[in-house]
Amino acid sequence: MDHVAAPTTIPEIETLTDRREALEDIGQNCSTNPTMGDIINRRFSRRSFMAGSLAVAAISTTVSPLAILTADDARANGSLSSFDFTEIEAGVDETHHVAEGYDADILLRWGDKLFSDSPDFDPMNQTAAAQEKLFGYNNDYIGFIPLDGDPDHGLLVVNHEYTNAEIMFPKFATVVKEMKDGKEEEKVKLGDYTKELVDIEMAAHGGTIVEIRKVDGKWQPVLDGKYNRRLTATTEMQLSGPVAGHERVKTPSDPTGKKVFGTINNCAGGVTAWGTYVMAEENFNGYFGGEIAEDHPEFKQLKRLGAPGGTYEWSKFYDRFDVSKEPTEANRFGWIVEVDVINPTSVPKKRTALGRFKHEGAESVVSKDGRVVLYSGDDERFDYVYKFVTKAAFNPDDRAANMDILDEGTLYVAKFDADGTVEWMPLTQGEGPLTEANGFASQADVLINTRLASDALGATKMDRPEDIQPNPKTGKVYVMLTNNTKRKADQIDNANPRAENAFGHIIEITETDGDFASTKSKWDVLLKCGDPSVAEVGASFSTATTKNGWFGMPDNCAIDTDGRLWVSTDGNNEKDTGRTDGIWAVETEGDARGTSKLFFRVPVGAEMCGPSFNPTSDTFFVAVQHPGDAGLATFEAPATRWPDFKDDMPVRPAVLAITKQGGGKIG
Repeated sequence: MDHVAAPTTIPEIETLTDRREALEDIGQNCSTNPTMGDIINRRFSRRSFMAGSLAVAAISTTVSPLAILTADDARANGSLSSFDFTEIEAGVDETHHVAEGYDADILLRWGDKLFSDSPDFDPMNQTAAAQEKLFGYNNDYIGFIPLDGDPDHGLLVVNHEYTNAEIMFPKFATVVKEMKDGKEEEKVKLGDYTKELVDIEMAAHGGTIVEIRKVDGKWQPVLDGKYNRRLTATTEMQLSGPVAGHERVKTPSDPTGKKVFGTINNCAGGVTAWGTYVMAEENFNGYFGGEIAEDHPEFKQLKRLGAPGGTYEWSKFYDRFDVSKEPTEANRFGWIVEVDVINPTSVPKKRTALGRFKHEGAESVVSKDGRVVLYSGDDERFDYVYKFVTKAAFNPDDRAANMDILDEGTLYVAKFDADGTVEWMPLTQGEGPLTEANGFASQADVLINTRLASDALGATKMDRPEDIQPNPKTGKVYVMLTNNTKRKADQIDNANPRAENAFGHIIEITETDGDFASTKSKWDVLLKCGDPSVAEVGASFSTATTKNGWFGMPDNCAIDTDGRLWVSTDGNNEKDTGRTDGIWAVETEGDARGTSKLFFRVPVGAEMCGPSFNPTSDTFFVAVQHPGDAGLATFEAPATRWPDFKDDMPVRPAVLAITKQGGGKIG
């Protein structure tokens, strides 16, 4: 790709769209490593393909002609899908929709009380002190941890990724007109930040741990729950593992290099087998401003991460977010954070052995030999897929024995080969090019500079790897690749097969003998996303997929208790796909493979996040993020006032609990 210089001053960032693109579209990987598009192209270029209708012509070679014919016959007989719900219609409007026979109830909204002494939500008079006792903003990952094995009573853990100032703060954003290329355009412009507004933003970040219980078939929060807790951008945390105490994470306020305040931009996450909550820090670079000299020892790795990004204005009020004043503070972010939810006074730990990059997802599974394997994507165009394998085995009989298991193990980065294999390459100091001569003097250097180390190993450059979900029933792993419109025709490969990939695709990894700790795996393309009726898009949904069943931009996913895949999306809209984001049920096995059905859709402007089931799969928790963020949206004039639909209440991100009317498993 073309070289893109890292910003050295804070750019003018005025809308959510500007922020998201600035954070996600940096594309700082200038290595010569092969792209996944190159590899997919080499792998499938020799396969022939049957001709036929426009839709069939658009199906990729990842779906065989026999499977297409079988799917058509099965659809005609009404026996194709294992999902028995009636598909909803795709579209765009101001509210949410769920399949007939299901209820989608609002469980928690931004500003809802979490404690018995929480103040009432007052959107016109927000304070940081109040926000610390209320449900945070832009809920993303959701996890459920049962209490005493009860699937109807447990702890809901929720990430709060970022804030939308334009629709969050009253009288802060305005619509202005300006000239661009000789034409007058309208745009949303933010006002001037104050320390008080920044403090509210910091309090709205992080995560929520809240006890919930099903009462008379409906879920509700328990406000006096002894485990209830808010984590924010100022909560004390600890660095643990190989990087803890290293010179490169010491700061003026923390000469030990072990104490960090806060976690930010927590996107997807996970729940461990021993019942802890893991939060993945993603686009942390955007919170840092200032300038750093090119001859500074941290310049190269910060530039590779797009830092300083300057999309938030925290550095104007807090020196630790100014790289010119505290250049090592940024090295204390970009980790996976583990929280002991059963001890509300515990100090969360940033597990540095799992590497530092823009983590999307932290889903784990226990391998055949008892070791724990955790998967994570680096959510940026042309970055990589990772997994971490613990040194010690999980002890199901001793929770305490597992509490620091993530501090020791091996971090691997994926290389996808054209022969359909995946090589998991260890990121271990002293092996291959990861030597002191190449700038990796210790394992701490490898982990702080994870992206640079993966560049050196020749990892495969992917199309924005987001959530990665292992399926313990099948030994397969599903990688959501959201999109990459910056991939050029000469950069396609076997695992990233489309140039200007606007709609994304899903990779299926088959771990050898079902062993998630394997260092050699197989891979295939499950789906190439987009409208299959448009041949040039090259989508590969089964022909049994209806006009409502296809989707673009896969983001998060979940596996239910029957081992079935559910996919949520980020980026569908009226202009590009004629539909909002939502959740689609996707067949991965047998004759129905590649068939998708629309189950739930979000209101206008929103992103679909956090799909998660309770242990019996009779409740499906989903997160609606940044609703109303469409067009020239402001606090006073959002695109919708979901979910309250009251003139005195702003649009509010929220978590919903979906249940089947009369009970039973979802789908």
